[in-house]
Amino acid sequence: MAPPASSRRSGHSRRAQYGLFTGYVVAGLGALIGAVLLALSLFRPDIMSGPKTAASDTVKPVAEANAVVRSESRGFIEDIRGYLRAGSQNEALRREVELARIRLAEAEALKQENARLRGILGLREDGREPVTVARLIGSSSSSTRRFAYLGAGRRDGVEAGMPVRSARGVVGRVLEVGTRSSRVLLLTDSESIVPVRRATDDTVAFAEGRGDGQIDIRLINLGINPLKVGDVFVTSGAGGFYAPGIAVAIVSKLTDDGGIARIISDPAATDYVSVDPIFQPAATSGAATPVEIDLSADADGETEGDTGADTDIDR
Repeated sequence: MAPPASSRRSGHSRRAQYGLFTGYVVAGLGALIGAVLLALSLFRPDIMSGPKTAASDTVKPVAEANAVVRSESRGFIEDIRGYLRAGSQNEALRREVELARIRLAEAEALKQENARLRGILGLREDGREPVTVARLIGSSSSSTRRFAYLGAGRRDGVEAGMPVRSARGVVGRVLEVGTRSSRVLLLTDSESIVPVRRATDDTVAFAEGRGDGQIDIRLINLGINPLKVGDVFVTSGAGGFYAPGIAVAIVSKLTDDGGIARIISDPAATDYVSVDPIFQPAATSGAATPVEIDLSADADGETEGDTGADTDIDR
């Protein structure tokens, strides 16, 4: 008896069987080839170097492209991160620069102060022992006269007529003496007259204050004016108050009978000064002694005897 028609396999089922069989065969061959290649790589690795290098060469362009993309993306991210941090970094750098400028200014001020102190120390080493070294504490800026106030008085050995000078040159001479302070007549005062000579020769003259921060150099021997702009005048020693050879002024403009000069030792830029003994006391003993008044500082540090004193040194 023949089998029923429903049990017969169609052509489609037959093709499925062939396909399944082929799949098994291919899988078996693949497994076999893989096993052979694995065995060769374990026991003969040099045989597989050729295929490996060929595979590496094949994928090289793709690997390079991936590396470039990875590097560029990392750099772009770092740029964005740096841009976001730039604001805070700039602010921190600005504060550091400002602090550095402040420290530099402080160092420069300390350098200048050390130079002034070395100059004051040099005053004690020039062969003439000063009576005292003190600070200029004020001036009469509200007055038409040119006075300075010295933080030393009678108890420090200061006497009227004593010359006052800084490390650069003559400042003036003591006019009035108190117990703890004194008043100094500056070179630029209209009543100040100092015998001077040109530093390079024996051209003698008088240095007279103008009351405006400058000095008139008036020659004793009139005629052809031998002065030149830039000539330095020093004390001549005549008159007995000032020792010879101390710097006084530099000529800045010529006149018919001499010149106009600017003082070398500017009181406005002077902190400490030296009070020297009178050069020739016998020569000045016949001169009228200036009136001595009490300029003692009170508890508030203000100077008595002149309401025009302030804390600025006036030319």
